[in-house]
Amino acid sequence: MRVIGLAGWSGAGKTVLIVKLIPRLRACGLTVSTLKHAHHAFDIDTPGKDSFLHREAGATEVLVASANRFALMHELRGAPEPRLADLLGRLSPVDLVLVEGYKRDRHPKIEVFRAANGKPFLYPDDPTIIALASDTREGAPAGLPLADLDDIDAVVALARDLALPIEEVLQRLSAAVPA
Repeated sequence: MRVIGLAGWSGAGKTVLIVKLIPRLRACGLTVSTLKHAHHAFDIDTPGKDSFLHREAGATEVLVASANRFALMHELRGAPEPRLADLLGRLSPVDLVLVEGYKRDRHPKIEVFRAANGKPFLYPDDPTIIALASDTREGAPAGLPLADLDDIDAVVALARDLALPIEEVLQRLSAAVPA
């Protein structure tokens, strides 16, 4: 397994980019998983359904399975939010894991930058950014590989070339505490 992150300010287009990358990576013969950080409360369950009632009754984990998919819901019940390293360890093996968010963690990242946001580049303040996918070259930091945000094949090449083996990513994550 190899890991690469996509980080950027809200509204930069990280999710849109990932949705375009996945089919292209799969067309290259790669298996792909994603891991996304949510900054807000979210729920994938439906109130009133059996699995919701199981969680509401106090179950720590509820696994729902069918012939098409399964979902494991884990209630933290006051425990700290899991670290990226812990979550990566829970994924089934694939060729490439795309991490959205977790911009304070020490995994390799492609910065997704959109000029209309009016925000500064995350690089060089974040030394784990190793490439840039942007809709502009104006003001772009020098010394980083750069792909146009709309050139999906170029971003695919960056992701494939720059992703690191999970063992190395886990070592980096354990060596540094996020800021």
